[in-house]
Amino acid sequence: MKTLLSIANVLLASSILFLSANVHAKFNPGPWKNAHATFYGERDGTGSTGGACGYADVRREGFGIMTTALSTVLFKDGATCGACYEIKCDPRGTKWCKIGNKSIHVTATNLCPPNPAQPSDNGGWCNVPREHFDLSQPAFLQMAEYQAGIVPVTYRRVPCPRTGGIAFTIEGNPHFYLIKVTNVGGAGDVVGLEVSGGKKLPWTKLKRNWGQKWELSNAMLVGQSLSFRVSTSDAQSVTLKGVTNADWKFGQTYKGRGNSV
Repeated sequence: MKTLLSIANVLLASSILFLSANVHAKFNPGPWKNAHATFYGERDGTGSTGGACGYADVRREGFGIMTTALSTVLFKDGATCGACYEIKCDPRGTKWCKIGNKSIHVTATNLCPPNPAQPSDNGGWCNVPREHFDLSQPAFLQMAEYQAGIVPVTYRRVPCPRTGGIAFTIEGNPHFYLIKVTNVGGAGDVVGLEVSGGKKLPWTKLKRNWGQKWELSNAMLVGQSLSFRVSTSDAQSVTLKGVTNADWKFGQTYKGRGNSV
């Protein structure tokens, strides 16, 4: 009887732990809005693998080829990097939507810079205040014909489905740390990052350097096991303890246990 009670207590404790680790509400899709979409890069996705978010190779880092660059208004100085969108060609304004008119899902990985020398409706597609998506070519071709060039679309923010843990790539040197955050589920766009090295380094906030690269100076991370706290735009956060061992190396990527915030 005591054994059964002990097992029951363990199961109950495990259930409570599981629930406490999943109390964050799931990211809810946003309202549908109107915009336009173009494409860049090649049919196989090359030419659209890097960019202003700091992702060196979007395919290797888990985003695949279904990616998009955002106009300045949507990009928000890199704060929206990693966010996910559902986009649909709008047949009310073009004849070039694909048959069936299925929506696509893409991740924001780059900036579509403004071109003030061109009119906003003729070449300056990403000028302020336009909301515009410059898709990878394979993403664009899933919803519209190549010859369209530009199509009206409807879009909304959606949750980012990710597998594996949130990834932290540590760059820089012992005097200046630059940490790239990738593979974030839920809202996807990181708006805050903290690091802790235990008693020697209490929780310390990093500052966005550019895109999804976060900087920290005047702190000693070398030789410490690092934990991270990630916050996203929907006011959710997750704490990942012991992401690295004390012998971590610059230039390496380390993953936490879990990817949803």
